[in-house]
Amino acid sequence: MDALVIGAGPAGLMAAEMLAAAGRHVVLAEAMPTPARKFLMAGKSGLNLTKDEPCQQFARHFSVGPGDPPEAGGCFERDCLDFGPAEVMAWARGLGIALFTGSTGRVFPVGMKASPLLRAWLARLRESGVALRPRWRWVAIEDGFRFETPAGTRLLKPRVTVLALGGASWPRLGSDAGWVPVLRKAGVAIADFRPANMGLRVEWSSPMARYFGHAVKGVAIRAGGLVSRGEWVISRHGIEGGGLYQVSAAIRDGASAQVDLTPDLDLAALSARFARPKGRLSVGNWLRRVLGDPVKVALLLEWGRPLPDAPEDWAARAKALELRHDGPAGLERAISSAGGIAWSAVTRDLELLALPGVFAAGEMLDWEAPTGGYLLTGCLATGRRAGLAAARHGAAWRGS
Repeated sequence: MDALVIGAGPAGLMAAEMLAAAGRHVVLAEAMPTPARKFLMAGKSGLNLTKDEPCQQFARHFSVGPGDPPEAGGCFERDCLDFGPAEVMAWARGLGIALFTGSTGRVFPVGMKASPLLRAWLARLRESGVALRPRWRWVAIEDGFRFETPAGTRLLKPRVTVLALGGASWPRLGSDAGWVPVLRKAGVAIADFRPANMGLRVEWSSPMARYFGHAVKGVAIRAGGLVSRGEWVISRHGIEGGGLYQVSAAIRDGASAQVDLTPDLDLAALSARFARPKGRLSVGNWLRRVLGDPVKVALLLEWGRPLPDAPEDWAARAKALELRHDGPAGLERAISSAGGIAWSAVTRDLELLALPGVFAAGEMLDWEAPTGGYLLTGCLATGRRAGLAAARHGAAWRGS
């Protein structure tokens, strides 16, 4: 057979598209009953395709594991991405999907959902001859690629292969890292997975129960030299949400974190507010008058003890409230994962050194990026690059 792509998430679909556009006959194997389940889940609350910002600024949000970032073949280089925000938007519009850009630069389909884009994408792939094989689970490399399928064991011997099986987050949607032992046995170096874009575990005191499900708005989190002004949510098990995910990698890696409850007020202005007489008000009611938000008050009472006395000390505490947590949430609930195939194990074209003719893309590789359009763009970019490189490899094979 000509070309095999294993994994039908965004990276695998993009790789299949590149191979088919180059005239290759492509089989697309997917372990789950339907393709792109994690992609569809991400789009339930609004599919954030990318972020419309200058390429160099966009690229700064990507972090790669040990190795030289240019080994990512243009996917994460600091000067410019070879498939960045402008290219992602043009590609989506080419599928007939109308887009809009929000006030923060995030780009969404007008309908907000992932399903119309996925339907159009799968239709284009079918028209180009890509053969989707659902419920095909890759289990071994034995003189080819062995799969367990509803019809029994199948062995495929493609000329080129792109692996796009995802990382280790949300395993129930297909990214269960079951490929790791297979590739390690083949001599591929793989960094252990860690949660990324994850929540933090917090053992709350009983008064916090009334705030479970409440959004924390109008604050800033500072960690490891990063600042996030986005919203996040208090849950039964801790905190989660986009505003936290922007800095969660730094916290996971050991950086302390502080919450500024009033990022638009300087210390002097806030001290003046705290200097107002409390009178007969309880501490809670007095703080609500000062801060104007019961959720902020709850966090200050939870994480700010022992409580200060002087106005300037109250202000300092509220401007740099220690974010107290019990570590990151597990991989099973993380939005994405860090770790995966080491950059030392692939070429600039994302070809596995230990398995010539086999390429890797998406979250299988050791990189991470925050949500907000970066993560999905990175998956599309690596899928595109691996697919194009596999197509060139196949052409060279044919010509030999």
